[in-house]
Amino acid sequence: MEVIAREAGALLLDYFRRRIGFELKGEADLVTEADRNAETLIVRRIRENWPQHNLMAEEGTRSESGSDYRWYIDPLDGTTNFAHGFPVFCTSIGLEHRNELVAGVLYDPTRDELFAAEKGSGATLNGKRIQVSGTKVLSASLLATGFPSKKRHQNPNIFFYHQLTLRSHGLRRAGSAALDLASVACGRIEGFWEFNLNPWDTAAGVVLVREAGGRVTRFDGSPWQIKSGETLATNGLIHDELMREFDAIFQGRGLEILSSPVEYAKKRSLKG
Repeated sequence: MEVIAREAGALLLDYFRRRIGFELKGEADLVTEADRNAETLIVRRIRENWPQHNLMAEEGTRSESGSDYRWYIDPLDGTTNFAHGFPVFCTSIGLEHRNELVAGVLYDPTRDELFAAEKGSGATLNGKRIQVSGTKVLSASLLATGFPSKKRHQNPNIFFYHQLTLRSHGLRRAGSAALDLASVACGRIEGFWEFNLNPWDTAAGVVLVREAGGRVTRFDGSPWQIKSGETLATNGLIHDELMREFDAIFQGRGLEILSSPVEYAKKRSLKG
């Protein structure tokens, strides 16, 4: 898996340096030539080595043979970043055995960072063991989240962003769910959440977080599943506190009022 991820990452980096143009798929879903070619490469390598395994990849590759193994492939997580020349993207490959995630690899080619984890064997970054942060309270925690590429007005996450940025040490929105999960695993951030992620977005990163000592659930603490649609990943230490905040937001309790841009404009004009 590591060899395949590095090979795909090298392909992406070559395209990135040449700034290949992008095309629009849907409203704002950017799909690049690099994305498609990286998926073709990964799928080919998997089929060369494990021809009977099932496959599910972001750009449409599907294979169902009745195998106990299934691969979840995101050849380029962070496509919008990639297309605009923003260097935050990765290749993500997860492996499932009998409906249980057992291995995951993420490769960030711009930083040459390879994250890898196998169930029961821990998680590594470039071969060195990693673990989640030891921060114990939400107020001292750095968090991350993401927003959908389309129909953002139908997603409630802006309310969670607003409330939790006031209750934490800060929030980041980097544009790659896979790398956000990897950041939880290696202790760069304490928590990450997002609505409506796909299996290929989360499979590898969830294995990383778990094997690095973290916790992954749905927003209410119920067991996370590959098709849950809700992903809450933390260092484990702030998980319950963060879930309480989620519950309060869903219930509408203690919501801070957003500052009015109209009132700000009036004050601004008075200052000259």
